[in-house]
Amino acid sequence: MLDFARKLLAPSARSNVPPFIVMDVMAAAARIEAAGGHVIHMEVGQPFAAAPATALDAARRALAGRIAYTEALGIPSLRARIARHYREQYGFDLDPGRVIVTTGSSGGFLLAFLALFEAGARVGIANPGYPPYRHILAALGCEPVLIETGAHTRWAVTPEALRAVHATTRLDGLLVASPANPTGTMMDAGALGALIATAQELGIRFVSDEIYHGLDYTFPAVTALQLSDSATVINSFSKYFCMTGWRIGWMVAPEPLVRPIERLQQNFAISVPALSQIAAEAAFDGRAEMEEIKQGYERNRRILLEGLPKAGLAHFLPADGAFYLYANVARFSDDSHDFARRMLEEAHVAATPGIDFDPVDGRHYVRFCFAGSEAEMHEAVARIGRWLKR
Repeated sequence: MLDFARKLLAPSARSNVPPFIVMDVMAAAARIEAAGGHVIHMEVGQPFAAAPATALDAARRALAGRIAYTEALGIPSLRARIARHYREQYGFDLDPGRVIVTTGSSGGFLLAFLALFEAGARVGIANPGYPPYRHILAALGCEPVLIETGAHTRWAVTPEALRAVHATTRLDGLLVASPANPTGTMMDAGALGALIATAQELGIRFVSDEIYHGLDYTFPAVTALQLSDSATVINSFSKYFCMTGWRIGWMVAPEPLVRPIERLQQNFAISVPALSQIAAEAAFDGRAEMEEIKQGYERNRRILLEGLPKAGLAHFLPADGAFYLYANVARFSDDSHDFARRMLEEAHVAATPGIDFDPVDGRHYVRFCFAGSEAEMHEAVARIGRWLKR
């Protein structure tokens, strides 16, 4: 009887995905804070600021009335506003009918992967890269294929690398982020265009993660929509618009995929929360406020770029965009998980071990998020310096 009960309670094989380690770091930091410690949070990719005032005001007004289901693809006026955003930001005319509102970018990836790929499909992703890419694909029965990047390619997937991997492991899809997580590196229009063209030539479906668009410091980000009619784009209100907890994002799909995605959304979620959609539409009117916050990120970036080498961490990847610094800690440890654990426990600075993003060489790296306040960045540099020099 016990064996029978155990079988009934055994989890499925597809649920056996690795943890998202950054969330474990966040939980460990919370335990230190519960005991009275003061932790500087540089682990989770989360802005310290609130959503735009325009979004908050719209949400307050909406709460006076009925909050109900919306259309599965999203409130029409929000979809139209997102399409208008592409015209204003990129000079690209987008049909609102191709816009799907999602529960954050995470919901967008789930819908995109199901609509684009059969079970068993192989999808190339840059290494290092965002862990849930691998984990969601694996849970859906797909095979994530790591494409190694390095300094010689500015940590981006190149057409040559794509061809080489495809020649040995035939790919069905390619997922690329620019700005990238955890590296913060970006691809210009020429590099991104060449990669998309190569993917199309090889019959590989292209997915562009553009969640960090708007947070660029060296040159403007380019949307894949400007370069291909067949690309699927994922974006979110979480990062630039500081709306992580609202769980609201969007995707732009090729027209033939819209109805299949709509059917999936109908069954998975019915609709994205109406209150978040209402706030998100109003968030576009708060761009001036968000640009001020972005300027704060730029100042934080300079604090780390100037301060961490003096503290002892002198090697990191180009931080073109997003709000991350991916630092090499090999001088101090060949176990980034242990390095991050000790830094949290002894210096009370929380960061994410690189092994979360790169199962191959991540033991040598730690990711710092600089989306906090300037005072916290200065204090983090001071704490890290004291800790490393003990």
